[in-house]
Amino acid sequence: MKIELHEIKVRDVVDGYADSAEEGVVAYGGKLDIRPKYQREFVYDAKKRDAVIDTIRKSFPLNVMYWVVNDQGTYEVMDGQQRTISFCQYVSGDFSIPVGGYPMAFDNLQKTQQDQILNYTLMVYFCSGSDTEKLDWFRIINIAGERLAAQELRNAVYTGPWLSNAKTVFSKTGCAAYGLASKYVQGSPIRQDYLETAISWKSGGEIEQYMSDHQHDPNANELWTFFQAVISWVQLTFTTYRKEMKGLDWGGLYIQFKDGLYDTTELEDKIKALMVDDDVTSKKGIYAYVLSHDEKHLSIRTFTEAQRREAFERQSGICPRCAQHFEISGMEADHVTPWSKGGMTIASNCVMLCLEDNRRKGAV
Repeated sequence: MKIELHEIKVRDVVDGYADSAEEGVVAYGGKLDIRPKYQREFVYDAKKRDAVIDTIRKSFPLNVMYWVVNDQGTYEVMDGQQRTISFCQYVSGDFSIPVGGYPMAFDNLQKTQQDQILNYTLMVYFCSGSDTEKLDWFRIINIAGERLAAQELRNAVYTGPWLSNAKTVFSKTGCAAYGLASKYVQGSPIRQDYLETAISWKSGGEIEQYMSDHQHDPNANELWTFFQAVISWVQLTFTTYRKEMKGLDWGGLYIQFKDGLYDTTELEDKIKALMVDDDVTSKKGIYAYVLSHDEKHLSIRTFTEAQRREAFERQSGICPRCAQHFEISGMEADHVTPWSKGGMTIASNCVMLCLEDNRRKGAV
């Protein structure tokens, strides 16, 4: 990892400043990508924004900033985005600050005051190196201020045509991915949640490896096609939408179960019954359960301490499997009639088994 400290004046950074909204923010003669396309919008409030200008006017030091050095000889702000946009906006006349008790835009300042701001020296680290080195370093410095999301950090490393195209589909307000899947995916496109979700689904969680493998692809058509297939499968398989469907690992379920043949009416009947079953404490897990039949997804309600104690006293501490006596701490509660066969988590259906027997037995 190569990290070089540079002293750069404000006047050089604001040269060529242009804010194209979701198309991104650039400066430094067009060579500095302050906010890439479809990244989150400017988030500093007026108080923080004004404090940046006040710091510069008083010649106090701003915290150091970090720029990523791209292969094309351009740069991308990794840390310092909000500070940079603050002074660029002020010099461009976007807002005023109180000076001597009066609101003063940059154009209202005296020439010496303007020069004092423009000649202010920023301390900027230029960072270059392997993808892994840059990610590790960015995670370390991403500990203060307006923190970047994990996917925003990755985007700064794996820049290229693939990412540019992927952002148009997954990272823009009202983008195609949001229009298709807003009921199923949590988060915000401009905070890169949709892009992160899509890559995670496609890669089985190996997001950085997938981005590295596809960094120089001409487009992200493969990812978009996969994402559409997942959502289509969900909509065809589960015909009634419920709020519990939002935020599930649909990509993982699609990969595992997409080739199965399902009676959608039967699935819906099972889901309805499970939704009103008081023993099912994880309603979101119902969808994985009706496909896999693995009860772990449902977090079946456990017996209370009072129910355990009642069964223990009823049995006089005797395990009905081995007929041995145990203290209550050496026993576990189990369903007499398994939940899968209609048994409820109520006192009359509770039996205390010794640890060995309870862990040995199956649902019979």
